[in-house]
Amino acid sequence: MRLLGLDIGSKTVGVSVSDELGITAQKLETIKIDETKYNFGMRPLKKLVRQYEVDGFVLGLPKNMDGTSGASVARSKAYGKRLEEKFGLPVHYSDERLTTIESRRVLVEDAGIHDRKKRKQVIDQMAAVLILQNYLDLHRKD
Repeated sequence: MRLLGLDIGSKTVGVSVSDELGITAQKLETIKIDETKYNFGMRPLKKLVRQYEVDGFVLGLPKNMDGTSGASVARSKAYGKRLEEKFGLPVHYSDERLTTIESRRVLVEDAGIHDRKKRKQVIDQMAAVLILQNYLDLHRKD
């Protein structure tokens, strides 16, 4: 089963994809969105859904550290509903607390990307990878 992992932000959506066996996640791209103009990035997502023949989506659920839901959770769930309506594919959610912080750490410490501008270009993709990989690891059938 191949899935797209999405890190939903207010201006961008980081995108990752799983391998066909659902074992690993790889970064794909960052899609610019503009909620004020009702541009939710569905056109580029449609292209990726076709290209990778995905079976569903995994969206990050940005809960607060105490486990409560805030405005960002509502944004992710609304985006998930749009995806279900547009593509007719299942949408799963994965706790994404600390994924942006972990992404930043990986990019600086492991990849050696210290330049903030360069990190900004890939941090959403890296967060999408972590969201999807966490989901895959939790749902792996050994």
